[in-house]
Amino acid sequence: MKITPINLLCHELIGLNIKIVDSKEPTLINLNGVVVYETKKTLHISANGRIKVVPKDVCRFALRLPQRVVEVEGWKLVGRPEDRVKRLRLR
Repeated sequence: MKITPINLLCHELIGLNIKIVDSKEPTLINLNGVVVYETKKTLHISANGRIKVVPKDVCRFALRLPQRVVEVEGWKLVGRPEDRVKRLRLR
């Protein structure tokens, strides 16, 4: 299935380019890189040769898709990736 802005939350985020556009933690704003790992509550982002562990629930992310950039509230991403996919497909 092709990743689109509509089904973004049903997909794995690993490998996507990401930027933090807003955060309750000011030091994270404008961090950008590639998602290399995802847990229930965090995203691991490779940026400038380092891996930064970022909490999902305190940030708003911009994810680059082939067609365009999509902004997502981090709280919508909270949950294990496999459970998030199952939960969203049931709707």
